[in-house]
Amino acid sequence: MGRGTTERQNLTTPAVLMPLSAAHRPRPRTRRKRVEILRAAAAVFRRRGYHGASIGQIARALKMAKGNLYYYFRSKEEILYVCHDYSLDVILKELRAVERSPLSPDQRLHRLIVSFVHLFIDVLHGTAWTLEVEALSAPLLKKIVTKRDRIDRGFRRILVSGMRTGVFTDRDPKLVSFVIFGAINWIPRWYDPAGRATSDEIAQVFADCLVAGVRNAERRPGRKTRGRDE
Repeated sequence: MGRGTTERQNLTTPAVLMPLSAAHRPRPRTRRKRVEILRAAAAVFRRRGYHGASIGQIARALKMAKGNLYYYFRSKEEILYVCHDYSLDVILKELRAVERSPLSPDQRLHRLIVSFVHLFIDVLHGTAWTLEVEALSAPLLKKIVTKRDRIDRGFRRILVSGMRTGVFTDRDPKLVSFVIFGAINWIPRWYDPAGRATSDEIAQVFADCLVAGVRNAERRPGRKTRGRDE
């Protein structure tokens, strides 16, 4: 089920995809093309898997020569790495914005889940951000795992904040984050771009249900958690 919304929100706005110095960052047009390649690659990886996909297949999906694709990316591994890195940067940017906002913990969590679902559907085209990450070389894998850990800690901070103020039911925040990530990570298993539900509808249902599942119906302000670390 599911079909992408025509309104892409801010999640598809091109960002700096590689940690380059200001003097060597790609021009805006190059950045936009790289994002376009990432989307096409994500769709090919979804259909064929990373090991079953080739640079040629990605180039054909873009209707461009394979040699031209190498202008933007040096290898298939670099495409896989940047797919992960770009996706994580999108969520980290949203996480920073949410944590600086005056929103309540449940509103913060809701907004993050909506952003996460849009990332999976509108940016990654139903491809898991965990897609064959083990295929990356050790140095690149370490960078990805570090960023994923930062996101996990950010979610737990919001959960702990909500538990301490009584907005969320007092539970193990680590297990609660597993539930949330598990539900979202399962989207690529069933998502169909040709389905009847838009990405906006899917994102809202996921956020509504997941936040409702952790919200404290009694809303007892000042309730303390059991002192678990984030």
